[in-house]
Amino acid sequence: MKAYIWPLPNRVFHTLIVLFVAISWITSEWDNYLDIHAIFGIAVGLLILFRIVWGFIGPEYSKFSTWPLHIDELWEFAKNFLNPKKYAGHNPAASFVLLSILVVGILVVLSGLLAYGVQEGKGLFSFLHDTFFQKMEVFEELHEFITNIFFLLIFAHLSGVMIDRLLHPKTQTLKSIVTGYKSIEATSVRLNSLQKLFASLFFIGLSIFFSYSISGQNIFIKSKYKEIEYEKHSAIFVEECAACHTLYPPFLLPKSSWKQLMKQKELENHFGDDASLNEEDRISILNFLVKNSAEFSTKESANYILNSLKEKKKYIIAITDTPYWKKRHKNIDKNIFSSKEVKSKANCKACHTKVERGLLEDNQIKIPNGA
Repeated sequence: MKAYIWPLPNRVFHTLIVLFVAISWITSEWDNYLDIHAIFGIAVGLLILFRIVWGFIGPEYSKFSTWPLHIDELWEFAKNFLNPKKYAGHNPAASFVLLSILVVGILVVLSGLLAYGVQEGKGLFSFLHDTFFQKMEVFEELHEFITNIFFLLIFAHLSGVMIDRLLHPKTQTLKSIVTGYKSIEATSVRLNSLQKLFASLFFIGLSIFFSYSISGQNIFIKSKYKEIEYEKHSAIFVEECAACHTLYPPFLLPKSSWKQLMKQKELENHFGDDASLNEEDRISILNFLVKNSAEFSTKESANYILNSLKEKKKYIIAITDTPYWKKRHKNIDKNIFSSKEVKSKANCKACHTKVERGLLEDNQIKIPNGA
């Protein structure tokens, strides 16, 4: 005998959350896909919210009130694991794991949005960036920690499904998430009008969310930072510095490094070139660099560069010599830096397309073709 246990909204939800979690996990491995990671992370959060509401208004077996969430039932299930009581919906072990997945899943999304806002200055929580930017690493580590718990719960869920398939193949639990049917004596479910309306509106809304999210700079991925027209702030800085190399944003070095670099003696041998300036121009550029150095920036790169230099007693005047720069670029093939398209490590604008406008956004990293 077969019973219809999981209606279409449950199966669509399950398919989408598996897909979205997979995409979120894959895109987390590359910085230039961070915005996509954020969008799919939010989508996971929306799906979990749907499932929580569905747990109150959905059909039997989907409602939390029908889940066997009692310790004594879990203990009884464990004692009779090889020959357990049959459950049309979730068994006690699955109920506890799935409820944990929903709760921890919300925490994953929330911590991710907070990390995205505090660390990157982007998204719904970008307004927290200026206040908490010095703690950005804490938010990132918290997100990673909760995410690891989330994946452990998913592993537990998958393990349970596989064990159930091996020990109780006749029930067809795994197949039921595709067909909706289980081989069990139970009452089949039917959706009422409210349930159909809610599910339809949600999935339509989810489609609208994606249409809006891929449209460009929207509230979910928008950065608080704007392009900086440095020529409007210090024309002499742009004129003298950009004439020979990439116009490096001042926030990429601390003020002590700029003071050392802008000494007349250093300028006379400026990385092998004579970059001597008259005293008025030198002081003007130095003041601009110091005023806008890493100490006075909330940007992610400035914060990490500053922290990486705390224990360095020797002045570092090359951005590429900072520990943070080396750490961030250590996995990049050295041949890319020596390619004719990039030429050297110092040529930041070859890959960071808007570095000369003060932006080092992850989604703006473009390694040149052929590099």
